[in-house]
Amino acid sequence: MKNQMTNQKGFTLIELIIVIVILGILAVTAAPRFIDLQTDARAQTLEGVKAALQGSSQLVYAKAAIAGVQSSATAVNVTVNGAAVSTVNGYPNAAVITSAANVVPFLDLSTGDFAVINVDTTLAAGEFIIAFAGETATNNCYVRYVNAGANAAPGITTVATGC
Repeated sequence: MKNQMTNQKGFTLIELIIVIVILGILAVTAAPRFIDLQTDARAQTLEGVKAALQGSSQLVYAKAAIAGVQSSATAVNVTVNGAAVSTVNGYPNAAVITSAANVVPFLDLSTGDFAVINVDTTLAAGEFIIAFAGETATNNCYVRYVNAGANAAPGITTVATGC
């Protein structure tokens, strides 16, 4: 009898175990990045709210400029989408914005998903924040609006360190 060696093709058990171990290490390393998607989504949602607030503030300013009250340092109302919006220096007046319903005329904001806060120990006069419903400024996950100064646009910033 001739003893023929047959060529076997495939992986040995050791090779399969090594591949499984390497895949396990990769999964453990990559999993936290994919688990943290909610934080990224919340931060990006705030960036969207910030951009919408900047755009809508410019729209209110344009309405104030048309009415000739863009330089008024005292509160003046302009009509936006059929509703009166209080302005200072042509931009929305943070002092009168006390709830999400107050920003709906110039910012299409879901009042069920977001809260507007302007009375908080961390906020100065002429500021408000837009946060996710049920959160406060201490959560550090919000958009901050600071009234416009003379010849300056309002300060609109995002704080997402606590998202």
